[in-house]
Formats: sequence, C-alpha cells, structure tokens
Amino acid sequence: MLPVADLKTPTINELSYRADGQSGFNFDLKPSTNDTVEVGSKTRIGNGLLTAALFQTDTDDEIVVASSMGGRTTYKNAGKTRRQGAELALDQRFAGDWRVKASWTWLDATYRSNICQGQNCDGNRMPGIARNMGFASLGFIPDEGWYAGTDVRYMGDIMANDENTAKAPSYTVVGLNTGYKFNYSQLTVDIFGRVDNLFDKEYIGSVIVNESNGRYYEPAPGRNYGVGINLAWQFE
Repeated sequence: MLPVADLKTPTINELSYRADGQSGFNFDLKPSTNDTVEVGSKTRIGNGLLTAALFQTDTDDEIVVASSMGGRTTYKNAGKTRRQGAELALDQRFAGDWRVKASWTWLDATYRSNICQGQNCDGNRMPGIARNMGFASLGFIPDEGWYAGTDVRYMGDIMANDENTAKAPSYTVVGLNTGYKFNYSQLTVDIFGRVDNLFDKEYIGSVIVNESNGRYYEPAPGRNYGVGINLAWQFE
C-alpha cells in the first residue's frame, strides 16, 4: 500500500482568464491538495506479466474548468472530488514471436460537493473523464524482419458538463500496423506503417468541457494512414 499526499498550485494557463471576463489574472484560484492510496501487485505468467492495482484519490479545491467560450477557458476550485478505480494489464509472449497485450481501467471520478448554480451536482461524474477504458493488441513481433499486428481501443462515455446533461457516447476503434526491422552494425532501422480507425467509424474524439454555447463535441479523424522510420544507434 502506498499513501501519497501532494499540493498542486494553479498554472499560468489556469490563471490567465478571470471568470468575470475582466483583464488580469484569476487570483481567486486556490491550490489543490490530494491524498492518494494505491495498492497493486505483479505476477509472472510464463513469458508474460500480469499487473493489477486499486487506487483512490481525494482532492480538496481541485482546479477544474469553469467555462470555455471563444477559445478562452476559465477555471474554478471544485471543492471536494474523489477518483477511485482499478487497473488490470497483461503483457504475454507466446509461440515464439507472438505477443498479446491487454489492459482495462475503471475510473469513477465524482464531485463530493456542489459546484453548480441552480442544481445540486454533488455526486455527479466529473466531465472529460471516461469511466471505462480498454485496449487489446495482437502482434507477430520478431527481433528482426517483418512484423505486423492489430489493436482494438475502447473508450467509455464521457460527460461534457458539470450538470451531466450532455455526454459523448462510447466508441470502439480498430488499428493495423506493419513494418520491417533490421540491424546494420550498430544501427537499427525500423520502417513502419499504420492504419488507424480501420473501419472509418464516425465518433466524438474529444469534448470541450463546460462549453458556454453547448458546442461540446469535436469529431475524431476518419480512417487515416501513417508511415515512418525509426533509427537507433547503439553505442559501444
């Protein structure tokens, strides 16, 4: 078990705009304090590693988005918040050069005091944070030569405002990758290519938290491609 306490002061970006729209810094912001407890374990499974963790963070005066409008984002202190969750991950090699990775995170982030005007937000989910996130990949990954793989990424729904009246739905996307790796003396060359959002799924890629005009959602890219090369030199 690992207990941790820390203090976070406002950044220049968070201080830049005042809530009343006047010029000058937002000196009403106070530092936030965090108390975190985490417990975890790691287990070897053949050629693989299984890790698990449980955690909880209680925050006083957490700095969160108050509103966003016209590219100007103002911040406020949220009173008390709590993040609690669990993480599970597997990294396993099998049948020589095959490798599977999988991970899942459950994160329950909620307000523990009321920060809304006109209604009670105590107990609401904090916006901009998914409750569930998952990832899995399968690949043929030798030390040299051709390699290839596929991966699946899941993101749960995300609240877009403090009142929890708007949210971005969950989505699942698939990617493919391939490449060729070889060594030349002390130089390692990796030429690779990748396809993301293989099935050209339309989904919301991000949210603008507490956008004043209700324009919370930003679309994600459709099917997209990328190629590149990595060079690594090993010094003697």
